[in-house]
Amino acid sequence: MSDKKHNMFTGGVVLITLGVLIYLSKSGSYSFGQTWPVLLIAIGVCTLIQKFRDLGGWIITLAGIGFLFYEFYGLNLSRYSQYLLPAILVLLGLFVIIRRKKA
Repeated sequence: MSDKKHNMFTGGVVLITLGVLIYLSKSGSYSFGQTWPVLLIAIGVCTLIQKFRDLGGWIITLAGIGFLFYEFYGLNLSRYSQYLLPAILVLLGLFVIIRRKKA
């Protein structure tokens, strides 16, 4: 899939996901504050559809799943939460640098 087609596909999926989440929020089923991690999952899955071995896609998907579990089940990550976002950012930065050198 070309980059332009992939970006259009990802954009379309994000818009559809956002519309569904807003609809669920307006209908009173779930608040948007609970379901926003689904957007991360959608972006990650779209990235994995393009290239299954894309580490960034896996990290985004797993982060979305983690945040979704936190929102719905209240997993107590308070001990680790101060380190979670910086660790994700460092891993993504390393991935970008490594990927850039290979290209």
